[in-house]
Amino acid sequence: MAPEESVEASRLLQSFERRFLAARALRSFPWQSLEEKLRDSGSELLLDILQKTVKHPLCVKHPPSVTYARCFLSELIRKPSGDSVTLSESSAIISHGTTGLVTWNAALYLAEWAIENPAAFTHRTVLELGSGAGLTGLAICKMCHPRAYIFSDCHSLVLEQLRGNILLNGLLLESDATAPAQHPGHSTRNTESPRVTVAQLDWDIVTAPQLAAFQPDVIIAADVLYCPDTVLSLVRVLQTLSACQKDRQAPDAYIAFTIRNPETCRLFTTELGKAGISWEAAPRHNQKLFPYEEHSEMEILKLML
Repeated sequence: MAPEESVEASRLLQSFERRFLAARALRSFPWQSLEEKLRDSGSELLLDILQKTVKHPLCVKHPPSVTYARCFLSELIRKPSGDSVTLSESSAIISHGTTGLVTWNAALYLAEWAIENPAAFTHRTVLELGSGAGLTGLAICKMCHPRAYIFSDCHSLVLEQLRGNILLNGLLLESDATAPAQHPGHSTRNTESPRVTVAQLDWDIVTAPQLAAFQPDVIIAADVLYCPDTVLSLVRVLQTLSACQKDRQAPDAYIAFTIRNPETCRLFTTELGKAGISWEAAPRHNQKLFPYEEHSEMEILKLML
């Protein structure tokens, strides 16, 4: 980098650092200057900005509000990608008897992995189990170009919020589905956008024909290993999905989770073995885009159904 360019980049970084540490309004940040510099600097400048803002030692010790950090990161991501994800979610960890109204760390982690590995989803049909607020799926729909995306959950309030978040992000939502493959889509749909459906899916009562109708190429789930009963239900669903493929190629499956209770994680891998489902740890991604706790131990398992 030429000396004058280095000075200009330093001033830009300093401007972002001062405004972020002061929690200034996002409109006051020099976004236009950033876009101009990104044409020449690429992703290195973004990483430098992350170090000066959300990963600044003061912010690590005294973090800003989650809402402010997420809004900032959404705007930052939008500059190189031309897109962003907007979410409405609960401010309470548990609300109306469910944890699905907020975004959990493994959902952020899986979204980052997907953005770095878009080929795993491009032109494919994706079924997400336990979509919650929908951040992971929205990121995949916008950044990885799937053919179709099926959000699913069982709680009615979660599904209501999920539909709202899908529409909030400019995606066309088709009729609710228990068998989305039967819905050909609207003629007015933007062909560059995936076919998006929402399915109410209770893992304990869903039938094999209902699961077979989804015909997924990829199955994902994030932060769903929170108790033994849920683990057992999830493995039953995965085993059923594996058995109902018939002559179709078995789907890829990626399960992301935060290791809170090692015994629960061991139960998951043990039950996978009993169900005849092999697995391997997915390679870790390089870039951190979202403000989850760095000391959280997270992992993504790729399952061979």
